[in-house]
Amino acid sequence: MSEKRPRLTPEDWIYAGFRALVSDGPDALKAEPLARTLGTTKGSFYWHFQDVGTFHTKMLALWEAQSVDAVTAALDAEKDPVRRLYRLGEISTDSSPEYGGDGAEPAIRAWAHGHPDVAQCVARVDQKRLEYLSRILAELDLTNPDFTRIIYGAYIGLGTLSATDQTDNSGAMSTLLAALLALRDA
Repeated sequence: MSEKRPRLTPEDWIYAGFRALVSDGPDALKAEPLARTLGTTKGSFYWHFQDVGTFHTKMLALWEAQSVDAVTAALDAEKDPVRRLYRLGEISTDSSPEYGGDGAEPAIRAWAHGHPDVAQCVARVDQKRLEYLSRILAELDLTNPDFTRIIYGAYIGLGTLSATDQTDNSGAMSTLLAALLALRDA
């Protein structure tokens, strides 16, 4: 008697896509290589997605929802802007292995080069994140726009470092935020 495998969901395919993007790059984001990785057929892929372009769109929509919308919703529950800023720093240095780990964001940014739809999504995510961070800093009377860009640049850079050297950078981000808040209190 053969053991029945559980049915794959669209999310299973999308998470496999993120892991494949991190490990093998954008060329791995096709039905056949993903099906091999998941131990199934291309038919399962096409059961969930009209085509590879639709799959890419769903991947990017999930990334945007998780990396912006879910984060801001969680942070909005915190009323103290100082704690919200530190919590943002913690969240920004914590990546789920299911979702590709620390390598997901750098891989998406690399994928954006030469892929206009991906580049538009990255630009939209960057804009939303910058605006949200700017609002937190404004609540703390830190209105110099360079502060927003410095923190966001550190976030992107620390993520890239973590992806290459597997170092936890939560302490580094916390140190940067503490230094910035010290400027406010000086």
